[in-house]
Amino acid sequence: MSLKVFDAISALKRALPQARLVTPEATEEYQTLNGSYLSGFESDLNPACIFLPKSSQEVAVFIQTIDSFDNEVKFAIRSAGQQPLPGCANGQDGITVDLRDLKGLKPQDGAIQFAAGKRWGSVYEYLEPLGLGVTGGKSTIGGGLSFYASREGLICDNVVNFEIAIASGDVINANEKENPDHWVTLRGGGNNFVDAELVDCTNKIITPGFIDTHRHGWQTVFKTMGSNTSLSEYGYRYSAFVALPMFTPDDIYISQLAGIHEALAAGVTSILDHAHHTRTREHATAGWEASVDSGARIFFAYTFQNTSTDFQVPQQIAHWRELAAAASSNLSTLCISYDGFATSPQSLTQAVVDIAKESDVAVLTTHQVEGPWLIGNTPEELNRVGILNSSIPIVISHSSFLTARGAQLLRSKNQHVSITAESEMHYGHLHPSSHLILDQASLGIDTHFTFSTDILTQARMWLQRVRERLYKDTVVDRWEIPNSNPMSVNQAFLLATRQGGLALGRNDLGIIAPNAKADIVVWDGRSPALLGWTDPIAAVILHASVGDIEHVLVDGNFVKRDKKLVINGYDGVQDRFLEAAGRIQTILKETPLPALVGTFLTGSPYGDVQHADVQRGEGTGYGPSYV
Repeated sequence: MSLKVFDAISALKRALPQARLVTPEATEEYQTLNGSYLSGFESDLNPACIFLPKSSQEVAVFIQTIDSFDNEVKFAIRSAGQQPLPGCANGQDGITVDLRDLKGLKPQDGAIQFAAGKRWGSVYEYLEPLGLGVTGGKSTIGGGLSFYASREGLICDNVVNFEIAIASGDVINANEKENPDHWVTLRGGGNNFVDAELVDCTNKIITPGFIDTHRHGWQTVFKTMGSNTSLSEYGYRYSAFVALPMFTPDDIYISQLAGIHEALAAGVTSILDHAHHTRTREHATAGWEASVDSGARIFFAYTFQNTSTDFQVPQQIAHWRELAAAASSNLSTLCISYDGFATSPQSLTQAVVDIAKESDVAVLTTHQVEGPWLIGNTPEELNRVGILNSSIPIVISHSSFLTARGAQLLRSKNQHVSITAESEMHYGHLHPSSHLILDQASLGIDTHFTFSTDILTQARMWLQRVRERLYKDTVVDRWEIPNSNPMSVNQAFLLATRQGGLALGRNDLGIIAPNAKADIVVWDGRSPALLGWTDPIAAVILHASVGDIEHVLVDGNFVKRDKKLVINGYDGVQDRFLEAAGRIQTILKETPLPALVGTFLTGSPYGDVQHADVQRGEGTGYGPSYV
């Protein structure tokens, strides 16, 4: 039993000193109650306490008491205990509210009023001598069938009033006139609905939230500064090694926070953040705290790197341990990023591998850009140090110039790459073999300050990029006419959602299903772009824009509603961000552009690039470079 559950039971005893609370210590009574479910799956669960209220007011006091624990104490509600699935009417190590002691039965105005503890058999026995019947026979709020179903419909359709205990400690009625939203929700909504809200999604499209498996959130303040930059220019201007001295910890916080809010507005609900702003303890902490405060589901991959002589990898590992020990967020998860598998001393790499395995870290991520870039961290290198074949989900961002051997290793170890389509075309590290590893791929954004921040755009770009690449094999290389389209919109959608969840080792993300996380995007099906849709996947992938997103929910909570972010204090975030962005962008504008001659950091020579010419006559139309 957790300390929170223990405290909740103690609080309940104080609030209801005469209440019937049965704990495992009362062995025979506990086993009798817990063993009386229809399904053995339910009886296999062992709650820390079984609470048997005798009135609706006791139920209300229970709800009010548990609500004070901020969703940290789980409870389940049992009436007859007929639900067969585990967790529906019982809960492991939580509190089960058993309603069998709620009694009461009487006809009233052409209806029958009875308490949740009554069984349908006793209701029929009561009504039979009166010459009356009722549409009852099984779970009311789950729908319910009766002998009169063919004539009267489901049991839930015949409920005229519910008496509901709510978190304020009050007992209210829900019917056609009073609290009608609750009334509609409970008529077929199933059990364990607590203060549910009905959201009308008529003519709308509902999808899982998008998942971004590669991003550097702290760089948001550079917005539009890198519109024409190449990867080599980026390295000398915006990389963590060069740019972080411009940032205070507060700059990191507000830049990270504003960037995540931008992603939420675009329907991105889960982000694997490659947090390479870990220059000092304060900078690292600021990015983590912004992630926790954001309202998004963040996998914060703390980067172990020697960017400062005062705060190197051993100190970073110690700091990571401190943050991990204190972490209490339901949404943000502390992960690890490390780019030294090919270049750092073996002892340093081993220390990172050891902490990852020792802590069973949720995700480990790294950059790989091979070809002339010679930025390693390949599947082969990760396998050699014994991390690729662990149970830890590994996400290799870009994986440009992936080899056949590397692809084989990813498949055999069930590890994934993050394709950042727009980034790889923008910067020039490309993706010549990425279309061959789509079964172990997900989608990411990378440096969102230079281009789109939404996964929808990445999915659309990558869909057409793969189509073009595979068409080329047929049309250009073999001079044949394609007889089908080589990649479908459904495949692009999976890369943007389900595949992201799998890359993070989370079967409950990127999917709408029982027991999945309620990370949901609702699209306005009557917007000009989506009006007349038939195929919802095609509508989203090929026609929608982020402006068509009406609602975004993370873990069942609205973060965007009616096309507006519902973030507490968002105006203040905007003001703080604009101040930081203006100051840092001014520094960059006054800094000379890098002169790229000779060789790149890894030793490969620089080469001239043929520039496009879009202007007739003199000039090319290239314009100014804000790199």
